[in-house]
Amino acid sequence: MCFYDLDRTVTRFPTWSWFLARTILRYCPWRIVLVPFVMLVAIGRAVGWVSRDRIKEVMHGVLIGRDTRQAVIDRWAGSFADHVVRNGIRPGALLQIAADRAAGHRIVLATAAHRFYAEPIARRLGISDVIATEARRRGNRITHRLAGANVYGEAKLAAVSAWLSGQGFAREDLLVRFYSDHASDAPCLAFADRGIAVNGNRSMRALAGQHDWTSLDWNLTTAVVA
Repeated sequence: MCFYDLDRTVTRFPTWSWFLARTILRYCPWRIVLVPFVMLVAIGRAVGWVSRDRIKEVMHGVLIGRDTRQAVIDRWAGSFADHVVRNGIRPGALLQIAADRAAGHRIVLATAAHRFYAEPIARRLGISDVIATEARRRGNRITHRLAGANVYGEAKLAAVSAWLSGQGFAREDLLVRFYSDHASDAPCLAFADRGIAVNGNRSMRALAGQHDWTSLDWNLTTAVVA
């Protein structure tokens, strides 16, 4: 079982800010005037006044709308997924996904990104299983509120464990790999039989060395593990 983080692991850039910026510019450019307000909230996040979950809701509500028809979100997300797969996937990630698939491993994308655009990206990469942050829905509309926790840090490990249980897997019967670029995924990397630190910065590489995790650079087309 191979779990892949998305942002900066499979992709070159963080996808949430990328999705918001592209969506504003292409579909609702008038919302650019609201960006300074979001920047103020981001400062609040930096000093600890605003939670990670709450700033995600604020960014969503202010920059793309508090309540949007799912068909509209799907159109925006599909266009974004096409753009990401054309321009923003690390070459080593594509090779590793292909190698894991050829070896018979089940591949799961496990990400804090919103499902409404993470799932289209995954589909284009041939990945059918996705664990992601969920937006609260109301009928055929998607709201800016989160349905549950932002799937980040310990919450991602909880989501992975819940997904395994829901699929009928017992952890002791599995060999698990987890690929990630960021120290926030340390709980998931430690949970895995083999943690693989990908594209990590200096502190992440140091953490990998402390825990005997493999380190790879997926900007290189030779950085694949068997």
